[in-house]
Amino acid sequence: MPRLLVVHHTPSPALQAVLEAVREGVAMVDDVEATVRPALSAGAADLLAADGVLLGTPANIGYMSGALKHFFDTVYYPCLDATVGLPFGVYVHGNDDTAGALTSIAKVTGALRWKQVAAPLSLTGASGPADLEAVRELAATVAVSL
Repeated sequence: MPRLLVVHHTPSPALQAVLEAVREGVAMVDDVEATVRPALSAGAADLLAADGVLLGTPANIGYMSGALKHFFDTVYYPCLDATVGLPFGVYVHGNDDTAGALTSIAKVTGALRWKQVAAPLSLTGASGPADLEAVRELAATVAVSL
């Protein structure tokens, strides 16, 4: 059964709602196992055991969260060659802007040579029903790609 690793930093109620929508989206896809790990505790073993990854972070001062950056710092060299072509997706939540966070994630995933299988999802402000549906669709799209 394909395994999707969800690596997230969820410090707020808004991002907790987004994470629950991720779980719901993955659950819509048959025969995919989701492993959900906070970015500060996810590591190389988790990534090497996965068939794809969904990254989630707040936008903090124009950048990805320090927790997601820590994840990338931890896995970069141990997983550099072993994860080439890994399917991935990403969601970023910010109060008003997510561009810098998305750019920084694109640089790291590009250096890792991962394959983006869904358009990045940028969420700003309070997440309404349409935003949460978009999150479910993102998660399902990444899960289906495995």
